[in-house]
Amino acid sequence: MMPELGKYAFEVLSAYGLSLLLIVALLAVTLRRGRRARAALRQIEAEARPDGKS
Repeated sequence: MMPELGKYAFEVLSAYGLSLLLIVALLAVTLRRGRRARAALRQIEAEARPDGKS
């Protein structure tokens, strides 16, 4: 159900769209940084082991 937004419909829907876009972008950046951090940690741990095995 879509509420009646009147003459401000474009502004309200634009704000919703922009907010959704920013949330998706922040989620993508967070997930990408998390993958990089896990990979870096694995590398550091592998270098710290005497036998070099995972």
